[in-house]
Amino acid sequence: MRIVLATRNAKKVPELRAILADAGVSAEVLTLGAFPDAPEVPETEPSFVGNALLKARAIAAHTQLPAVADDSGLSVDELGGMPGVLSARWAGRFGEGDQDRANLDLVLDQLADTPAERRGARFVCAAALVLPDGTEVVAEGVLEGRLLRERRGENGFGYDPVFVPEGETRTTAEMSPEEKNAVSHRGIAFRTLAKELAEML
Repeated sequence: MRIVLATRNAKKVPELRAILADAGVSAEVLTLGAFPDAPEVPETEPSFVGNALLKARAIAAHTQLPAVADDSGLSVDELGGMPGVLSARWAGRFGEGDQDRANLDLVLDQLADTPAERRGARFVCAAALVLPDGTEVVAEGVLEGRLLRERRGENGFGYDPVFVPEGETRTTAEMSPEEKNAVSHRGIAFRTLAKELAEML
């Protein structure tokens, strides 16, 4: 069986492969790199679920294979739930190497005067599976935590260096990939999706 992961983010592929294997799904996970003519799907929906479905539907239709897509981001209490669906481009659009740094710098600047007790935040992920026959499954995952004032850790990406999950003293960038996957919003959503897929097969 082949499944297409509707992303050009290579960092997500090992995570999904491991989660599917743990759920008992024996599948070859392809990326959009295998489909150079696949359409670019703008994330125009106002919700994580909407954007995940948008991408999965387009790629399932294009490849005629089951497609999995996710949309995820950071929701900060003090910013009224933002950056939310704008998390990946919160500071505008930068080159790939500079985007994460610019986004994180902006959030830290916006929270510069916010005391520790009001620095609550959560990572949110919606993952969608769309089959060529039109079947759709959506799963969501949430990881609650708080934001630090300075970066810590070298692992992960995005906002990981300042995000400390509830019950932890380390940022998600200080955790090993295995530790992070066990608790992460994306891990929760993908594991739920993998169970659904295993039952469907």
